[in-house]
Amino acid sequence: MQFEQGYIYHIYNQGNNRQRIFFREENYTFFLQKMKKYLLPYCDILAWCLMPNHFHWMVYVHSTGVDRTATDGVIPNHPVSKKTRNLNDSIGILLRSYSRAIANQERRSGALFREATKAECLSLCDEITPSFIGSYIKVSNPEKEYPQRCFHYIHYNPVRAKLVKNPEDWKFSSYQDVAGIRNGQLINLQRISEFELTI
Repeated sequence: MQFEQGYIYHIYNQGNNRQRIFFREENYTFFLQKMKKYLLPYCDILAWCLMPNHFHWMVYVHSTGVDRTATDGVIPNHPVSKKTRNLNDSIGILLRSYSRAIANQERRSGALFREATKAECLSLCDEITPSFIGSYIKVSNPEKEYPQRCFHYIHYNPVRAKLVKNPEDWKFSSYQDVAGIRNGQLINLQRISEFELTI
């Protein structure tokens, strides 16, 4: 996926063969730490949900590439060159490093995630597929309504999966942060307000 600055995206992936990707509570926490490290330099996170065998992110891309300084390993902190890492690279690093940790924890081999992480641009309505709304639905204002539908879809995912009765009961999503129940550090409430997204 070629990410564009200033656009909203729905990014998601699931376990290979729909297998679990989170086995213990600390796995969710570890994944969230990786999201903070690898996504926030590029995106404002509007919504997220981690499910036992898949994840959803809704992000606003504010930067497509970030300079990072490479070192030669001989002289500590001595810059040799600057390389640009893009959001695609960063997502790949996040998923690979998480996969390695789970492989060690579970003493398993093989792919943890499906090969391709999906990303749908919610700002370009003609490119939206019906994956998060079930079918094509005519809306009067696609630029506002598609992001709102996705925002709702992500937060109500645990309810539809019958993991909880109410979205606020699933602690591995941004619902509690948006609702003011918890003071999470991943989502950007100002950006959520700017796009008039509501739960």
